[in-house]
Amino acid sequence: MKALPTRCALGAALFCLAAFAQASSHREAPFITTVPKVDATDFYMFRSYEAGRDGMVTLIANYQPLQDGYGGPNYFSMDPNALYEIHIDNNGDAKEDITFQFRFKNKLAGDGKGVALTVGGKSVNIPLIQAGGVSNVKDANLQLNESYTLTVVRGDRRSGTAQAITHATTGAATFDKPVDNIGKKTIADYAAYAAKHIYPITIPGCATQGRVFVGQRQDPFAVNLGTIFDLVNAPVSVITDPSLINAAPNTIGDKNVTTLALEIHKDCLKSAGDDVIGGWTTASMRQGRLLNPMPASGHQTSEKAGGAWVQVSRLGMPLVNEVVIGLKDKDKFNGSKPKDDAQFADYVTNPTLPALLEIALALPNTAPTNFPRNDLVTTFLTGIKGVNQPKTVTPSEMLRLNTAINPVPFAQQNRLGIVGNILAGGNDNAGFPNGRRPKDDVVDVSLVAVMGGLCVANGDTDKLGFGAACKPSAVPLGATSLKLHDAVDQAVVPLLPAFPYLNTPIAGTK
Repeated sequence: MKALPTRCALGAALFCLAAFAQASSHREAPFITTVPKVDATDFYMFRSYEAGRDGMVTLIANYQPLQDGYGGPNYFSMDPNALYEIHIDNNGDAKEDITFQFRFKNKLAGDGKGVALTVGGKSVNIPLIQAGGVSNVKDANLQLNESYTLTVVRGDRRSGTAQAITHATTGAATFDKPVDNIGKKTIADYAAYAAKHIYPITIPGCATQGRVFVGQRQDPFAVNLGTIFDLVNAPVSVITDPSLINAAPNTIGDKNVTTLALEIHKDCLKSAGDDVIGGWTTASMRQGRLLNPMPASGHQTSEKAGGAWVQVSRLGMPLVNEVVIGLKDKDKFNGSKPKDDAQFADYVTNPTLPALLEIALALPNTAPTNFPRNDLVTTFLTGIKGVNQPKTVTPSEMLRLNTAINPVPFAQQNRLGIVGNILAGGNDNAGFPNGRRPKDDVVDVSLVAVMGGLCVANGDTDKLGFGAACKPSAVPLGATSLKLHDAVDQAVVPLLPAFPYLNTPIAGTK
């Protein structure tokens, strides 16, 4: 139980600084900086708000932070020696009950020979991944074709029952991934090209077809990155003025990420006795890696990987490993499972971020003193009773979504989720921390939470079910804590109205 609070508090506390160098979880731990292909940046889980799809749940796991559209000539293919997973806990025991596994394969055209041009009477392989314009799946002008398989595992991720997810129309067990947005000359209409890679899927054990998309997208996260990590180098008068929530530019607004997106009917994810599900994403690598000092011709031949899978990335609630977990335990957290989160409890119940903010902003005696921070434990580690808390819960760090709460159309969504709903008197209970939608401003919500603002919003009527968690003297900042923000507005980030919801990626050329 104690471990959950740690994550909770971390996620909230971090929020202010958490935007981390690249999104809610970019380059957040020492080891992950060395293997960016398996670096998870953000995880989203929400009831689909696309017209006619409200019975579905969308799961989005983003990887490979800070991609520049012009990052050629090899761009950002996924790691064929890695295992990317999205996990669902549907009985509150902090263990996965359903896991969706993605495995990638990169292959050169011509059965590995690649594309060649005749130069001076000799056939010579070209240096680029494209030999001309690209517009179709498996386009003949692509030298590098990237594909993936998708598997559902019920029970333990390694020892449970595994079954292939297939194309609902063709029955194929392999799906193609679009090449990244190289530029306008190579791919004239990237939106149309990428849309051809949205596939209907048949999921064993699920009566309703789902959808899958894997490909590059514009990073949907918004954050005042440089300012936040430079000891919050912003005037207090700005970050406590709600009228200035869009005063600073989104520093990652011109970056891309790689998205793994699934849409699955809610009844295929939840258990029979509970509408609340928990979710998180992980990436694992093989325990052994052998580098060939004399690689043969061909693609992806320099490394031979083998041995057991080793988890190296983990992401559920945003910003946790960035600004909650202590530096010495960041790699440890990335390799951990929710069921073992008690080991990180002190980071949540006694978070350091509020104290760091006191120092950074020169505002002594402003951090909450209601230790242990059970308000954060409720919000981030157990879920809010009556909203997204499972009937039986083991405190642990993951996103929790009540699948019985109807989605809210994009235009009516409150960027502050449930917190904004309480403050504005609205009826949007479908947002963070009840799951997470792309529009939800998790940085601002977390900042408010870590500095005690949820205790203010909770009020005497105990709107969030905190009980005595906000006593004593929980909120020295008082109502000011409800006004905290990072001066970047998540709500203005461009998004799509339908699956996969994240915007067309920034092109390498205009």
